[in-house]
Amino acid sequence: MKKSIIFLALISFFWSCDEDFLEEKPEDFLSSANAFNTYADFTASVNNMYFLVRRQFYNRDENRPFDFLYGTDLVFDGEPGGTQRHGNMVQAYDPAGDIATTHWNLLYKNISEANTVIELAPQSEMTEEEIKDIISQARFFRGFAYNVLVTLYGGVPIVTDAITEPKIDFVRNTREEVLNQVIDDLTFAAANLPSIGEAQDGRINDLVALHYLGEAQLALGNTTEAIAALSTVINSGDTGLMTERFGTRSNEEPGDVFWDLFRRGNQNRSSGNTEALWVIQFETDVQGGGLQSGSRGGSYPFERHFGPLLRFAPFNSWPVGDYTGGRGIGWGITTEYYTNTVWGGDDSNPDFVNDIRNANHNFVRVFNKDNSSALAILAEEIGRDTVWSTETQPRIREFYAFPTKVTTPYNHPDGLLRNSDVPYALTSSAGGTYTDQYMVRLAETYLLRAEAYLANSQPQLAADDINVVRNRANASLVEAGDVTLDYILDERVRELGLEEKRRLTLMRTNTIYERVMDYNPFYVENGMQPHFNLWPIPADEIEGNRGAELVQNPGYN
Repeated sequence: MKKSIIFLALISFFWSCDEDFLEEKPEDFLSSANAFNTYADFTASVNNMYFLVRRQFYNRDENRPFDFLYGTDLVFDGEPGGTQRHGNMVQAYDPAGDIATTHWNLLYKNISEANTVIELAPQSEMTEEEIKDIISQARFFRGFAYNVLVTLYGGVPIVTDAITEPKIDFVRNTREEVLNQVIDDLTFAAANLPSIGEAQDGRINDLVALHYLGEAQLALGNTTEAIAALSTVINSGDTGLMTERFGTRSNEEPGDVFWDLFRRGNQNRSSGNTEALWVIQFETDVQGGGLQSGSRGGSYPFERHFGPLLRFAPFNSWPVGDYTGGRGIGWGITTEYYTNTVWGGDDSNPDFVNDIRNANHNFVRVFNKDNSSALAILAEEIGRDTVWSTETQPRIREFYAFPTKVTTPYNHPDGLLRNSDVPYALTSSAGGTYTDQYMVRLAETYLLRAEAYLANSQPQLAADDINVVRNRANASLVEAGDVTLDYILDERVRELGLEEKRRLTLMRTNTIYERVMDYNPFYVENGMQPHFNLWPIPADEIEGNRGAELVQNPGYN
């Protein structure tokens, strides 16, 4: 009744107004027609697209960014029982659940933002050069978002126009149609974005677009086109793997070039890093940078998830910002596959010892108290062959091997250090990882092109690309006859473990079910099923789409 009264009052008010008032158009009324005019207006919208990527993959909250790592072959949940880290897989992938819904919404939000910019930019006050700059970025983000969507959900509705009124009749396009949209957007972006040498740190550029273009072409089976796009990135003259020590801590030992790649201040081209293609910026104590030196808020809680919880004697000074993992809490425990199998099994294998990516300062197995060698505890002593057992998880959560790329040994911000007698003792606010993060670096481009060469029946060229990466790591070289998709996926673990968005790689290659079944008994015990190679279409999208049928993926209710 109250609503009816208000409605009648409003009708009475407007009927009592004269006609001139009804025709008035206030100049300060904000709408899409006047909110997007200048280059600054459009740049603000484009900046939000960068923000949405960072939010999706790095800092939305404590769990959702890690949906791309949990539920794969790399780690399992050290504190099981819920869906936060995919511990109950059937519940985690419920169509009404948070995982599928959150990522769908964030991706379509980026698409919506991009569509508005693409539609309105040509009508604005901007110069032709400014219009090209804005639209090329918007089309990159639209193509990028659709590439992630098609990988996670399969065919999804393609929307390329700004939606200005309610729409409830979406239908799914095919996977091939979505990938073709991705290719169209990224082709435009690659041709119009600035070169990597011109783009400022953190900004997308032509080579980033070409990397993802190659990935989309490969997903569509266009191996020749994929090779061409990826070769342009590799042969550009502006890129190259880092092969010599560099950057802020290059004089410290132990260390090597792989260790240098992940130290604070070393991720961007401005630091001399020619391997970085797209780096997500996490400036500390800079307005809008996302991080505060005395807080975990806004950070990528990489350390928190994947560093062990070393709070038992003799590590009773936990947390300490050294090689014990900072303020890790042992949620993401490395599988036996990631810890040992992928490196060759044990130290009788030369690669286990010689591959710098597996050196103790890069992948910690020996934990030293107070930065000395007086006490060394080997992870094997507590039974690495039973890490997935729920009976051993309370202890395993406190003690397991982990890669130091998730933390910053001896280099946490001063604001996180306690005033105590323990060197590098951390406050309870620690747990974030205070480095900029690689979204893409050139080593991944080499491994992606190796995959394309293999699919194109050119195993020797695939081996050559893999060996560029392995040679930098001082690992033995692979023979062409030994190159398989599984080998490439293994090499991605050695080079990119916990850094790449592993779920996207395994879903794109349609291997997540078999890899989990082979290498992650925890998720086998907790409900892994073949149809999890795609996530469900969110239930609220299906229920709200009353004007047409939005078909659910097979296997989901």
